[in-house]
Amino acid sequence: MSKLGILVGGGPAPGINSVIGAAAIRATSSGVEVLGVHDGFKWLIEGDTTRVTPLSITDTSRIHFRGGSALGISRANPTKSPEMLARCLTTLDRVGISMLITIGGDDTCYSASELAKASHGQLRVVHVPKTIDNDLDLPQDVYTFGFQTARHIGVEIVKNLMVDAKTTSRWYFVVAMGRKAGHLALGIGKAAGATLTLVSEEFENPVPLATIVDTLAGGILKRLSQGRTDGVAVLAEGLVEHICPSDIEGLEGVERDAHGHIRIAEVDFGNIVKAAVQSRLAEMGIKTTVISKNIGYEVRCADPIPFDMEYTRDLGYCAAHYIIEGGTQVLISIQRGHFVPVPFSRIMDPVTGRMRVRMVDISSDRYKIARSYMLRLTPNDFEDRTELARLAQAANMTPANFRARFGYLVESEAQNSMTPMSDSRPQLPQF
Repeated sequence: MSKLGILVGGGPAPGINSVIGAAAIRATSSGVEVLGVHDGFKWLIEGDTTRVTPLSITDTSRIHFRGGSALGISRANPTKSPEMLARCLTTLDRVGISMLITIGGDDTCYSASELAKASHGQLRVVHVPKTIDNDLDLPQDVYTFGFQTARHIGVEIVKNLMVDAKTTSRWYFVVAMGRKAGHLALGIGKAAGATLTLVSEEFENPVPLATIVDTLAGGILKRLSQGRTDGVAVLAEGLVEHICPSDIEGLEGVERDAHGHIRIAEVDFGNIVKAAVQSRLAEMGIKTTVISKNIGYEVRCADPIPFDMEYTRDLGYCAAHYIIEGGTQVLISIQRGHFVPVPFSRIMDPVTGRMRVRMVDISSDRYKIARSYMLRLTPNDFEDRTELARLAQAANMTPANFRARFGYLVESEAQNSMTPMSDSRPQLPQF
């Protein structure tokens, strides 16, 4: 009898257990035996079959309420060598798995795709996209599971920090997860009404650390000119990989994971930026208290909110249904309420061979609206003589010196309007 295996790779995200449970229940109800593969590809690579265990309806019917992963998780990479891929396939064959559902992000999806290719049709594989980064190449209005719960928890944290900041007259620099794309940072900052949010998509690559520092210092000065000494800035952690390596001492020597990514958690980005901003303000005779705070591990294993519980149960059901019916080599998605299988070949970049990454679209109204609510320097601050004088006074500088020091930050913004709906406003009827 054909057996279905379920495996989780990458990092945790709220909703993993919902996928596992829904897929196991759907498959078992169809008479298919379900096996849970523990700790991602780790033990398959080593040829260990003892970490593959049966999953029943009783085992999985209520796990959707909880965060984490009932099957564990790992970043083990079977694509490092043909031998590793072959060993994975051999191990799966030994336990009778001919269908495999993988749950993970872009790296796990790539591994699933390569595993399916290497099996030459002997193993059917489908992938359920999981990442709180929300950066898989899907339509802009299709979220990856775990993102909404992570944003929800992140907003609660930032909301509390905003109250603390105002109460104690200090600033918080909150670093949110998001290796390449800034969706989570922007989602948290926009929903919470943070003072400003910085994502890597708004800067050219590489970006000097000084530009990040001046952008934050400019926001603090603008807030100060309005009589406030507090604020919360949300920073996407992926900014680390976009900053000139020479600007962050020791960045070249940071350890990398099994997929070659910098272990960003080992780069104390928040404190690096904090120290640089405080130093910049001190040059102007301004002393401010800044606290660095990382939001990461707190959101990855949170219990899923109802949105993600429902969403992931749908994804798990569709994954099991599709693969049992003979489907293979697709990413599972729900778009506008309908199941849409996305072939691996369509989401892979033909140049890199890896999955395409969905970045924040800074030309979208969604981003422009978020930007319009942020407190940061704008072209109008330099065009309005009264506002420029107020900012210069807060910085203990002359208006000319302030313009010379910070004017470069708004040059590109002056050329490209950040006004929402500037090109898409519908024509209103005339009466």
